[in-house]
Amino acid sequence: MSAEPPWPCKLYLYAIVVNPSSPAIVTQESVRPLPRLAVVLFCLAYVLPGFWFRESWKSVDLTSLGFMLSLAQGGSDWWHPTFMGQNPELYALFPYWIGALFIRACSGLLDPAHAARVPFLALTLTALCAHWYASYYLAKGQRAQPVPFAFGGQASEQDYAKAIADAGLLALLATLGLAQPTHEATPMLAQWCFVSLAFYASAVLPFQPRLGALTWGLALLGMSFSGAPTLALLMGVGACVLIVLDSSLDHPKTWGLKFLAIALGVALLCPKDLWQWRLILPPTQWAQWHGLLRLGLWFTWPAWPLALWTLWRWRGHWLVWQWSRHVVIPLFFASLFVLGAVTSVPAERILLLSLPALATLAAFALPTLERSVSALIDWFTLIFFSGCAFIIWVVWLAMQTGWPTQPAANVKRLLPGFEPDFGLAAFALALMATITWVALVHWRAGQHRKALWKSLVLPASGASLCWLLLMSLWLPLLDYARSYKPLVYQVTQLVEPDRCLQVQGLSLAQISAFKLHSGLLIEAAQEAPDQTCPWLLVESLQNNEQAIQEEKKLGWSLVQTLHRSYLDNEDMDVFKRVKPATPDPSTMGSPPRAHTLKHQLKRAP
Repeated sequence: MSAEPPWPCKLYLYAIVVNPSSPAIVTQESVRPLPRLAVVLFCLAYVLPGFWFRESWKSVDLTSLGFMLSLAQGGSDWWHPTFMGQNPELYALFPYWIGALFIRACSGLLDPAHAARVPFLALTLTALCAHWYASYYLAKGQRAQPVPFAFGGQASEQDYAKAIADAGLLALLATLGLAQPTHEATPMLAQWCFVSLAFYASAVLPFQPRLGALTWGLALLGMSFSGAPTLALLMGVGACVLIVLDSSLDHPKTWGLKFLAIALGVALLCPKDLWQWRLILPPTQWAQWHGLLRLGLWFTWPAWPLALWTLWRWRGHWLVWQWSRHVVIPLFFASLFVLGAVTSVPAERILLLSLPALATLAAFALPTLERSVSALIDWFTLIFFSGCAFIIWVVWLAMQTGWPTQPAANVKRLLPGFEPDFGLAAFALALMATITWVALVHWRAGQHRKALWKSLVLPASGASLCWLLLMSLWLPLLDYARSYKPLVYQVTQLVEPDRCLQVQGLSLAQISAFKLHSGLLIEAAQEAPDQTCPWLLVESLQNNEQAIQEEKKLGWSLVQTLHRSYLDNEDMDVFKRVKPATPDPSTMGSPPRAHTLKHQLKRAP
């Protein structure tokens, strides 16, 4: 009698020999399609609020807008964008180009901030469409299909693929981290769109090889010119490996097309200054890992638990040599960007790129969920989003009426100077969204329990509801707290007669806000101070009398200290020139203005 082989040999034999079966048991009645009108309304209700009728927020949103304004106004070279003499953190040509072009094209019709968001609105809708079709083509694969029944009645291939695609889209809209980054005109949004296109290209490659190869080339080109050439290279190399190992592709007939995209993307990494990426070593302390873990848990919720469930239930489809595309391709994209988030700053910029793949993995968990698990998801979603909506309404009521008193007092304490106003259109929109949420909860509690995508309706609609309430009821509050327009207004009231302002120590986002809202001539404080510009704005010296006395020696007098809020440390000191600066003989040859101020800022407590 032969001895039983050790477990590593068992695992090797399992990976080579086993042809896994599908864990999905789906009837034809369960794959009823989500009405197309409902899909469109879901997307519009999520995408449009936040793109319109709000101010530009700090800091990435305003910083990107500053570079776009510089290009549109002719103050920067198109191949080397600069703003106030500074280079961007990411060499992202494509996002800045399209924003600047639309600012020029819509001049006189839209203000620069809203004009710059128009192409990014199109990028968001393109990413959502690409994600839907990626999930659709992955679900059409033979190994992704549900188990056939002995006497028929199983879901058809086409309807099953559409149901999975609908579920994938709902899972994407439900993720909490998607809200703010996809409503800003930043390179992050452009990268997210091109990653979605690459994800779609990988899924469609066996069905339409030419379209898949060309889309791969477009995605890698866009990633390279959106500030992420290293990620484009990693995606291209990974795609090469997947293509070689993918047994479902007909290599001899489409070999050239499959590698065309990879060669094109890698070749585009050669131009000077495109090869940039801020990599860091993985964290070495538990506090850093704890922060990353907490960010990942809430940023990717609720997709990540469903994605893990998919990997477990479909484990026979990615732990074998002849793996299944509908699990391995999303797993590749998700793993690449989750690992990238650990070695880059800020982590959420890369973590955003993993959401399409995680949402698709979450969709493939639905055919394997038991009814009790689906009920648990519904109850948790109902309690969580209903509670969030209730808090938003209560705080809005407190701002309008003063009751309840504690939320009203908190708003006044955190945001001094904020005066709420009542917007009839915003109130009507928020009320309509809340009534729709109640109707969806009633629908989900009814007898419509067999649709495959049913468990993700409440998470997606709840996320859309809360985002829409924030962008309607809380929009004045968020604009006051997250934009610099109130600060710009205070400074403008002081500087208005002279129309000229020097700035020192301000961030690019703050300078961009002054360029956008003030209408003043904004100059950077040079080594030799401009005698014709009588006003100076600096970061607060925090009542450091010694630093203020040094400024007086240079001819400046402190006029006022402007307080933003208790939520940040962005107080500003406004100085006015009272006499020409008298150079100190002991410091001749050194920059008196910049040197002294920088030294005192460091010494300030």
